[in-house]
Amino acid sequence: MSAPFTLRYFNAPGQADTARLLLTAAKVEWTEEKPEEGQQGFEEWYGTFPIMAHSTSEDDIGICDFVTIERYLARTYGFLPADPLEAAKQEHIRERLTEVLNAFVIQCSASDDKKDELVAKFKDMLANTIKLLSMKLDMGTSSGHYFGDALTYADIASYAFFKYMIITAKELQGNVSELIMTKLTPQLDFHLRVIESHPLLVAETSKSEMFMSVLPN
Repeated sequence: MSAPFTLRYFNAPGQADTARLLLTAAKVEWTEEKPEEGQQGFEEWYGTFPIMAHSTSEDDIGICDFVTIERYLARTYGFLPADPLEAAKQEHIRERLTEVLNAFVIQCSASDDKKDELVAKFKDMLANTIKLLSMKLDMGTSSGHYFGDALTYADIASYAFFKYMIITAKELQGNVSELIMTKLTPQLDFHLRVIESHPLLVAETSKSEMFMSVLPN
């Protein structure tokens, strides 16, 4: 019997990271395909990655767009609350992280005449988001989670974002990792360590370089 979930994404970290963590935390069977140029279906799929195929007893479902995949998994497996208002609080955090990531990508490829303006915008968004997240953690239970003591969608998305920006993105623009490290608050430092070592996630977080090896002791 094949696994009920198949995640299709390039052989690289990026927009599928949160989905990988959610699938792992949900303890469901899943596999990953890493399509390559020239492979059958690549041209049709390109531009919609990541794609998640979900095989059920009734149908085979294909879901595109990384945030849509994430929210489907988070709602299905209880990492988002059923109450719409409480869910919106977590989705707000995800949206803020997405905006910062988009600003980072845009300034990476900006033309010289726009570079300084877009870099400044990215840095401002990053600083404001770190401040917001740190305040949210301060308002919590000191558990390292944004909401209560349980692992949530917001925790997982936050961890994936900072791991990408601090560890992975340094290959694209090395100074961004140093920038974030200088702005990282004690609250976020603790949060990242807690989520990285969570029993539901460690099977996935340990597959690549971990925060414990890059954050100050």
